[in-house]
Amino acid sequence: MDIFDILGPVMVGPSSSHTAGAVRIGLMARTLLGTEPVRANIHLHGSFAETGMGHGTDKALVAGLLGMKPDDLRIPNSFEIAQEQGFAFHFDTRELRDAHPNTAMICVYDKNDKRLEIQASSLGGGRIKVNKIDGIAVDFSGDYNTLVIRNLDYYSSEAAVTTILNQFRINIANMSMWRQKRGGEALMIIETDQHVSPQQVEFIGTLPGVTAITYYDKEDEDDGSTVDAGNP
Repeated sequence: MDIFDILGPVMVGPSSSHTAGAVRIGLMARTLLGTEPVRANIHLHGSFAETGMGHGTDKALVAGLLGMKPDDLRIPNSFEIAQEQGFAFHFDTRELRDAHPNTAMICVYDKNDKRLEIQASSLGGGRIKVNKIDGIAVDFSGDYNTLVIRNLDYYSSEAAVTTILNQFRINIANMSMWRQKRGGEALMIIETDQHVSPQQVEFIGTLPGVTAITYYDKEDEDDGSTVDAGNP
């Protein structure tokens, strides 16, 4: 336990679960899309669906999708800001199997209809847990710098990425592999202790088997980069 767990986040109220965590979920969706979002369909589950509107969860999620952080004073006005920026959004409720009560599923799109679907939960104190990306079960928190790598499901992809990170002198804090089926597309989630530069992210995107890569920067949550690499 650290001091953050005791004091909680610096945030615009009223609830760390329904506002600070919700902002971070929206911001995570924006970052992992890797491009500027223009619209989103947002599905609320459990407590988010039942009491989220009164606690400002809806405004917090939209604020995150617009690139705001939990301490941004503009969060209560996120709907108006979204309208000014031409960002369209729609809310509904949905029962999500085995999901935490404070869970949202967000389908977000850019101007070219590039799509990302993310399911994430707010755990309290501004902490979140990402549960699914595009239907593939994952498990990471955003508490570290995080590489989200789409790759073809064969052994050399993992070996190539870890070798390069070692050459970059970047220490891996946590690493996991996720897939829906053998031999299909997989997700490699790598949490690192050090910052990964845009040039390093781009280089990893060129490695054998890597089809796309997105980087979540813990120090700057609204800065994400995506590289689409051809299949070598």
